[in-house]
Amino acid sequence: MPIWVDADSCPKVLKEMLFKAAERRQVQLYLVANHSFQIPRSPYIRAVQVEHGFDVADRYIEERIAEGDLLISNDIPLAAAAVAKGALCITSKGRLLTPDNISDRLTMRNLQEELRNSGVHLSGPAPLGQQDKQQFANQLDQWLQKQPKTS
Repeated sequence: MPIWVDADSCPKVLKEMLFKAAERRQVQLYLVANHSFQIPRSPYIRAVQVEHGFDVADRYIEERIAEGDLLISNDIPLAAAAVAKGALCITSKGRLLTPDNISDRLTMRNLQEELRNSGVHLSGPAPLGQQDKQQFANQLDQWLQKQPKTS
Protein backbone atom coordinates (compact mmCIF):
# COMPACT_ATOMS: atom_id res chain seq x y z
CA MET A 1 0.00 0.00 0.00
CA PRO A 2 1.62 3.19 -1.16
CA ILE A 3 2.05 6.60 0.39
CA TRP A 4 0.72 9.52 -1.65
CA VAL A 5 2.09 13.00 -0.97
CA ASP A 6 0.45 16.27 -1.93
CA ALA A 7 3.97 17.54 -2.54
CA ASP A 8 3.14 21.15 -3.42
CA SER A 9 2.56 21.91 0.24
CA CYS A 10 4.66 19.27 2.00
CA PRO A 11 7.60 20.75 3.94
CA LYS A 12 11.05 19.58 2.84
CA VAL A 13 11.87 18.17 6.29
CA LEU A 14 8.83 15.87 6.09
CA LYS A 15 9.74 14.79 2.55
CA GLU A 16 13.15 13.76 3.90
CA MET A 17 11.46 11.64 6.59
CA LEU A 18 9.25 10.06 3.94
CA PHE A 19 12.23 9.29 1.67
CA LYS A 20 13.99 7.47 4.51
CA ALA A 21 10.85 5.59 5.50
CA ALA A 22 10.14 4.47 1.93
CA GLU A 23 13.67 3.11 1.57
CA ARG A 24 13.78 1.49 5.01
CA ARG A 25 10.39 -0.19 4.70
CA GLN A 26 10.41 -0.64 0.89
CA VAL A 27 7.09 1.17 0.49
CA GLN A 28 6.09 2.93 -2.71
CA LEU A 29 6.08 6.70 -2.26
CA TYR A 30 4.45 8.97 -4.84
CA LEU A 31 5.05 12.72 -4.58
CA VAL A 32 2.58 14.61 -6.76
CA ALA A 33 3.07 18.29 -7.60
CA ASN A 34 2.62 20.79 -10.41
CA HIS A 35 6.31 21.69 -10.41
CA SER A 36 9.50 19.69 -10.70
CA PHE A 37 11.64 18.87 -7.67
CA GLN A 38 14.49 16.59 -6.71
CA ILE A 39 14.01 13.15 -5.21
CA PRO A 40 16.58 10.52 -4.31
CA ARG A 41 17.25 7.69 -6.73
CA SER A 42 15.18 4.81 -5.48
CA PRO A 43 12.95 2.10 -6.89
CA TYR A 44 10.45 3.08 -4.17
CA ILE A 45 10.20 6.85 -4.73
CA ARG A 46 8.46 8.49 -7.67
CA ALA A 47 7.92 12.17 -8.47
CA VAL A 48 4.81 12.84 -10.51
CA GLN A 49 4.60 16.25 -12.13
CA VAL A 50 1.08 17.19 -13.21
CA GLU A 51 -0.05 20.15 -15.28
CA HIS A 52 -0.45 23.54 -13.63
CA GLY A 53 -3.97 24.35 -12.57
CA PHE A 54 -6.30 24.47 -9.62
CA ASP A 55 -6.51 21.09 -7.83
CA VAL A 56 -4.85 19.15 -10.69
CA ALA A 57 -2.51 17.35 -8.27
CA ASP A 58 -5.40 16.69 -5.90
CA ARG A 59 -7.49 15.13 -8.67
CA TYR A 60 -4.54 12.98 -9.75
CA ILE A 61 -4.17 11.60 -6.22
CA GLU A 62 -7.91 11.21 -5.69
CA GLU A 63 -8.25 9.12 -8.87
CA ARG A 64 -5.48 6.72 -7.79
CA ILE A 65 -5.56 6.44 -4.02
CA ALA A 66 -7.11 3.25 -2.68
CA GLU A 67 -8.19 1.57 0.51
CA GLY A 68 -5.33 1.14 2.94
CA ASP A 69 -3.12 3.76 1.28
CA LEU A 70 -1.73 6.73 3.18
CA LEU A 71 -2.08 10.35 2.10
CA ILE A 72 0.18 13.15 3.33
CA SER A 73 -1.70 16.41 2.86
CA ASN A 74 -3.08 19.50 4.56
CA ASP A 75 -5.86 19.73 1.98
CA ILE A 76 -8.99 18.76 3.91
CA PRO A 77 -11.28 18.17 0.88
CA LEU A 78 -8.61 15.89 -0.64
CA ALA A 79 -8.23 14.12 2.70
CA ALA A 80 -12.02 13.66 2.90
CA ALA A 81 -12.08 12.08 -0.57
CA ALA A 82 -9.17 9.79 0.34
CA VAL A 83 -10.74 8.75 3.65
CA ALA A 84 -14.03 8.03 1.83
CA LYS A 85 -12.06 5.54 -0.31
CA GLY A 86 -10.63 3.80 2.78
CA ALA A 87 -7.29 5.59 2.97
CA LEU A 88 -5.88 7.47 5.95
CA CYS A 89 -4.35 10.93 5.95
CA ILE A 90 -1.63 12.52 8.04
CA THR A 91 -1.29 16.31 7.98
CA SER A 92 2.09 18.00 8.13
CA LYS A 93 1.37 18.75 11.80
CA GLY A 94 1.03 15.00 12.42
CA ARG A 95 -2.74 14.90 12.81
CA LEU A 96 -4.30 11.64 11.67
CA LEU A 97 -7.49 12.10 9.64
CA THR A 98 -9.81 9.11 9.73
CA PRO A 99 -13.50 8.32 9.20
CA ASP A 100 -14.01 9.25 12.86
CA ASN A 101 -12.82 12.84 12.56
CA ILE A 102 -12.76 13.90 8.91
CA SER A 103 -16.31 15.29 8.83
CA ASP A 104 -15.55 17.60 11.78
CA ARG A 105 -12.36 18.80 10.08
CA LEU A 106 -14.21 19.38 6.80
CA THR A 107 -16.95 21.33 8.58
CA MET A 108 -14.36 23.52 10.33
CA ARG A 109 -12.49 24.11 7.08
CA ASN A 110 -15.71 25.12 5.30
CA LEU A 111 -16.63 27.50 8.14
CA GLN A 112 -13.20 29.13 8.01
CA GLU A 113 -13.49 29.53 4.23
CA GLU A 114 -16.92 31.18 4.63
CA LEU A 115 -15.49 33.57 7.20
CA ARG A 116 -12.56 34.47 4.94
CA ASN A 117 -14.91 34.99 1.99
CA SER A 118 -17.03 37.36 4.08
CA GLY A 119 -13.99 39.49 4.90
CA VAL A 120 -13.01 38.12 8.31
CA HIS A 121 -9.23 37.99 8.66
CA LEU A 122 -8.04 34.68 10.10
CA SER A 123 -4.45 33.97 10.97
CA GLY A 124 -2.71 31.24 9.03
CA PRO A 125 -1.29 28.07 10.50
CA ALA A 126 1.59 28.29 12.93
CA PRO A 127 5.03 27.35 11.58
CA LEU A 128 6.00 23.69 11.71
CA GLY A 129 7.58 23.08 15.10
CA GLN A 130 9.66 20.30 16.60
CA GLN A 131 6.60 18.80 18.32
CA ASP A 132 4.75 18.77 14.97
CA LYS A 133 7.65 16.95 13.30
CA GLN A 134 7.72 14.38 16.10
CA GLN A 135 3.95 13.88 15.91
CA PHE A 136 4.24 13.40 12.13
CA ALA A 137 7.05 10.86 12.55
CA ASN A 138 5.05 8.98 15.20
CA GLN A 139 1.93 8.77 13.03
CA LEU A 140 3.98 7.68 10.02
CA ASP A 141 5.74 4.99 12.07
CA GLN A 142 2.40 3.71 13.39
CA TRP A 143 1.04 3.39 9.84
CA LEU A 144 4.22 1.71 8.62
CA GLN A 145 4.15 -0.79 11.49
CA LYS A 146 0.70 -1.96 10.35
CA GLN A 147 1.90 -2.65 6.80
CA PRO A 148 2.81 -6.17 5.72
CA LYS A 149 6.53 -6.86 5.65
CA THR A 150 8.15 -7.07 2.22
CA SER A 151 10.67 -9.79 1.50
